[in-house]
Amino acid sequence: MKNFKMAAYLISLVTLMVPLLSHAEDVVDEHKPTRFKVCADPFSLPSSNKEQAGFENKIAKLFADDLGVPLEFEWFPQRIGFIRNTLRNNDTPDESYKCDIVMGVVENFEMGATTKPYFHSTWSMVYIKGRGLDSIQSQEDLMNVSPEIKEKLKIGLFDKSPAANWLFQYDLMENATPYQMMAGDARAYPGQIIEQDLVEGKINLTFIWGPIAGYFSKIITDHEVMVIPMKSESGIRFNYKIAMAVRFGDKAWKEQINQLIDKHQEEIDKILIEYGVPLLNL
Repeated sequence: MKNFKMAAYLISLVTLMVPLLSHAEDVVDEHKPTRFKVCADPFSLPSSNKEQAGFENKIAKLFADDLGVPLEFEWFPQRIGFIRNTLRNNDTPDESYKCDIVMGVVENFEMGATTKPYFHSTWSMVYIKGRGLDSIQSQEDLMNVSPEIKEKLKIGLFDKSPAANWLFQYDLMENATPYQMMAGDARAYPGQIIEQDLVEGKINLTFIWGPIAGYFSKIITDHEVMVIPMKSESGIRFNYKIAMAVRFGDKAWKEQINQLIDKHQEEIDKILIEYGVPLLNL
């Protein structure tokens, strides 16, 4: 996500208890929006940022251009309270909602009505090539790592991530360095674990949502960043299909977004590939 920051933020939000009523603000009729208003994180590359440099920003522009309406963003850090303060927030002078769509949520997200998925990806294992871990080419290799290599492992581990259960299952928790999923600084972004701590050697391996891993492996040019997609196992899920979310009850708007996804899937895939997103079959 969004992760929200990484896939974990997409799968760990509080369940919505009361579905929202339909809202038709900014719609001439239910099929003709006058603005494409997106709820987005201002500091969460590769998904989105205020400079509109993320892949969600690019997909939003693609859709707004197709509809022939202006593109607008409501910026708020993607963490607990994100949906309440954006998609569900009509605390405005005219009681209109601040935004109408979240571009990246896990399929069957419980705090909004989700569209069909527009991509499918997985968590990945990441390390810097040439620092003693090159023999690890798969999760099976890490499961069966030699005692000599295991002793040297310094694994950056986000709390509430599927990797935590996986490391516990394979007796690797003693090699883990814990990281908070939601840092106190709203400007903190999950890719920092790669761009800073992994590169600087504070850790030598980490697990992170695949789109983040793929993006930072591309923009880091002075090191070769190895990205190894993880496969789900019994009781541990690493792969997720990502959809978009609108308010409960906005059935016509949701269907219109589904049509845009169908129409532009090839262009969406191209954008995701440019950002290094590891893609699985939908």
